[in-house]
Amino acid sequence: MPAYTARPYPENDAVFRCRRGIVRDVDSRRNVPRTDLLLADPRLAEAERRLGRALVKAAVGRAQQQARDGRIAPEQVADAAVAELPARATALTPVINATGVLVHTNLGRAPLSAAAGAAIAAAAGHCDVEFDLVSGTRARRGAGALDALARAVPAAEAVAVVNNNAAALVLAATALTSPETDEIVISRGELIEIGDRFRLPDLLVSTGARLREVGTTNRTTRADYAAATGPRTAFILKVHPSNFRVEGFTAAVVMPELAGLGPPVVFDIGSGLLVPHPLLPGEPDADTALRDGAALVTASGDKLLGGPQAGLLLGRAGLVRTLTRHPLARALRVDKLTLAALEATLAGPVPPVAAALAADPASVFKRAERVVARLVSAGLDARVAAAKAAVGGGGAPGVELDSAAVSLPESLAVPLRRGEPAVVGRLEQGRLLLDLRSVSEDHDSALVKAILAAARGGSA
Repeated sequence: MPAYTARPYPENDAVFRCRRGIVRDVDSRRNVPRTDLLLADPRLAEAERRLGRALVKAAVGRAQQQARDGRIAPEQVADAAVAELPARATALTPVINATGVLVHTNLGRAPLSAAAGAAIAAAAGHCDVEFDLVSGTRARRGAGALDALARAVPAAEAVAVVNNNAAALVLAATALTSPETDEIVISRGELIEIGDRFRLPDLLVSTGARLREVGTTNRTTRADYAAATGPRTAFILKVHPSNFRVEGFTAAVVMPELAGLGPPVVFDIGSGLLVPHPLLPGEPDADTALRDGAALVTASGDKLLGGPQAGLLLGRAGLVRTLTRHPLARALRVDKLTLAALEATLAGPVPPVAAALAADPASVFKRAERVVARLVSAGLDARVAAAKAAVGGGGAPGVELDSAAVSLPESLAVPLRRGEPAVVGRLEQGRLLLDLRSVSEDHDSALVKAILAAARGGSA
């Protein structure tokens, strides 16, 4: 009898049968193509230029492992590696926001305009962010964005930009206080907490400032502020409670009365509304606040303004200069991409958030009818539903916006979220609602394709 030996192949039960060193059966996994040969495949070589070597090599490794596991044949590895390639060199996935929340913090807040996106692309390489091309010398950093912001808020003597509104408040609390004037006077009804357990008083105290709390949760009067101000007062801080409302037996002090008390008033308006908006009469705006006597206004750039994440500082020239010359300002400085996007938002076409806010409800309803007609013709269970949208992002709490939604079976929620692009809606009474008030009309066709792909179990 011929002498055979059998030994298990590592990782599974594959068996080599040998007769005195002669291999009769070669495990197919030894035929898995080498990494260098796979990377030379034209499709993968092109992907390496687009995505980088690390991501492509990782995709190759996953495909090779499929062959080693016996799930694909060795000759299928290159095709499998191509299929494993990510769409882009970032884990972030584009999302169609159909939640009805115009400024959705978890989805990146304000979507940028096409003009802002183009501005970012233009500034991505070398650019004259801090250089005068005429004289060939150093220039004011981000002059175009700062000039555009100043034009948008005529009441501001000077403007500055930091990386978010919290940074603007930290800078104000740090630069405007001193060992002799270390107190910030603030109403107890404005000691707010926003998402992810972020509490305003904790932020302010972290700078070394002391808070003088006045009034109560629901009522604060001018006399309360007057009694608390004194030689140690650095400034009075007024904060718009942008993510909640207090109704009933309430009292608050308006800006002209606060401004008459003597110390400078810093007003955190939060949402970034620069001028009054007819649909949001209860939302404070920067221009009005400054005209009413605020010394400094802080706001977010990525909420109602519809731009990139940024903290806007607007107000008296002396105060703004004090802030911008403080050493902390350097640590809070924005980059060239933010400056480019902010300028395009302020000087360019109407950004998506402003367009959605001003959308005609009847027009939104007609869009929903067109989308539903296309889906029904493809055999889907789709209906038009009346809906209520919201501003979101810590702006205009309680304000409801008439809207229309595409109502679909709840079972499509997960496939839509996992598609490309992802689609996020909201669930109500066993149905998935895709609210079109928060979807740009330019994305309606992409939305239909995504829904059809999710219904088929594929990707758009």
